[in-house]
Amino acid sequence: MSRRSVAHQAPPEQPRTVQYDHSAIDNMYRRRAVRAFQGERLDEFTIRRLLDAAVQAPTAVHAEPWAFVIVQDPLLLKRLSDRGKAAALEAAAEHHDLLKAPGAAPAQDLSAVLANPEFNIFYNAGTLIVICARPLTAFVTADCWLAAENLMLAACAMGLGTCCIGLSVPLLNTPEVKQELGIPPEGAAVAPIIVGIPEGPAARVPRKAPEILRWIR
Repeated sequence: MSRRSVAHQAPPEQPRTVQYDHSAIDNMYRRRAVRAFQGERLDEFTIRRLLDAAVQAPTAVHAEPWAFVIVQDPLLLKRLSDRGKAAALEAAAEHHDLLKAPGAAPAQDLSAVLANPEFNIFYNAGTLIVICARPLTAFVTADCWLAAENLMLAACAMGLGTCCIGLSVPLLNTPEVKQELGIPPEGAAVAPIIVGIPEGPAARVPRKAPEILRWIR
């Protein structure tokens, strides 16, 4: 190989410096849903660290039934967002009881947001990680959400922001999108999580005190 051709090669992708911070308990209190990102996509090293943390989650009968799809193509993310807004609005109408929960946006507000052509359901994050079940069995969905919590806490410890995008689930489970993303027909997208570098600190959201139905001693 000539010296000229070597000089014109693209430099290798540099992994982001990963520095874990705070205890596990601290990160449970620090984690927030982040909806404003700097836009750059995560490097492979960082993503693999997040996935390694995810698969340390508890799993029924040690089945480890999860699998992952990583989407970083900005054109695909935009296309999925555009298609997902219509599907999300339809799903929200079917589950209108969710909109009645305390603090939930009124249906007309959700409709206005989804109708905005500038709104991106992935909040312009550069990386989407979809935790998938393969195949669907009794405890697979629970296992996938346990893996999702591990991933989000690990991201928080690494100074990254995350948000679960439940609005995208109906679209991600259509046959054509499953085929495009490599999700087998017998599997399902369970937990779509955007990950990236936050634009700034997320506001603290207060939580209600735990409701104890009965304490039997």
